[in-house]
Amino acid sequence: MLTPAASGNGRTVSRCPTCRVAVWNDYAGAGDRLHPVRVGTLDEPDRWPPDVHIFAASKPPWAVLPAGTPAFAEYDDSARLWPANALARRRQLFDGTPSNR
Repeated sequence: MLTPAASGNGRTVSRCPTCRVAVWNDYAGAGDRLHPVRVGTLDEPDRWPPDVHIFAASKPPWAVLPAGTPAFAEYDDSARLWPANALARRRQLFDGTPSNR
C-alpha cells in the first residue's frame, strides 16, 4: 500500500516488526529496484553523514541543517551534485545502461 510522499508519487514504508520504526522506503518511481535504507537504523549511522538534504521545506522548525551541506526545498539536482559513478549506477538501475562503477 502506498503512503503519501512529498514527491506526490507515494511510497511503501518497510518497518521493523518488533519496534515498528521505518527501516527503508520503496518509492513508487523506483519500483522494486531501489530500497533506500534509513541511515539512523544502521549500527554506526555517524559513518554516513548526508551529502544533501531534500524536502527541507517540510522539515520541522527545530531541525537545524548543517552549514555547508546543500539543502533543497524539494528534490536535489542529482545531475549536478551526484558523482559520475553514482549517476552511472542510477542509469543502469533505471534504463539498463551499463555502468563502469
